[in-house]
Amino acid sequence: MTQPVFPPLLSGHPVQGGEDPFDHAQAMAALGCDAGSVVYNIQADRLRAAIVFAPEVPLQDAMAMLPLCAVGFQNALGALAPPEVAVHLGWDGPIFVNGARCGRFRVTASTSDPEAVPDWLVVGWELALLQTGDEPGKSPDVTALYDEGCADVSPVQLVESWSRHMLTWLNRWSEDGNAPLHGEWMGLLQGVGEPYGDRGVFLGADERFGMLLRNGADTQIVPLTHLLEDAH
Repeated sequence: MTQPVFPPLLSGHPVQGGEDPFDHAQAMAALGCDAGSVVYNIQADRLRAAIVFAPEVPLQDAMAMLPLCAVGFQNALGALAPPEVAVHLGWDGPIFVNGARCGRFRVTASTSDPEAVPDWLVVGWELALLQTGDEPGKSPDVTALYDEGCADVSPVQLVESWSRHMLTWLNRWSEDGNAPLHGEWMGLLQGVGEPYGDRGVFLGADERFGMLLRNGADTQIVPLTHLLEDAH
């Protein structure tokens, strides 16, 4: 299989078998690898990737890398998939294709202190290419890319395209701040205006991408740092 070709600011690091790029990227980051290292694992049934960032801003601001990577992914898959295929995102990480869950984003960092500048931050994502369950139709809210008319989407091309779209957004974020990214992301979020479990109605996101939840007369903000996974 040909390997993805990445833009000059990024470097690719393939892993094989069951190895998780998200875990591998954390290990590389802890050892001091270069920012822009992309770890990926392309298998027959799923595609996984992760990227290492070296933020120069406090964690609460660096968390913008999560929606930034997600918007880059949506733009990439949207460009490669047939035009009738709808790609949306969930605030807390899910990737939706034609309304059904097809993958997810994850994030971790060297610190969980919102005020601290992290040594590193890793954003990972995974996408189901093929459903491997016995009866795929049993879970209509879960799907795989190839079941949604995207059998011609090459995983290698998708990783390449994601890396380019992500870099474009990174440059724009560096120049213009959160506002353009926030506008794009809000247009792609699924579930705005709907109940979020039993915690209230999901109103949208504040300027730092925190979730706005209204419960009766109260509105609370759930910061993106709430989504941080424990670093290994």
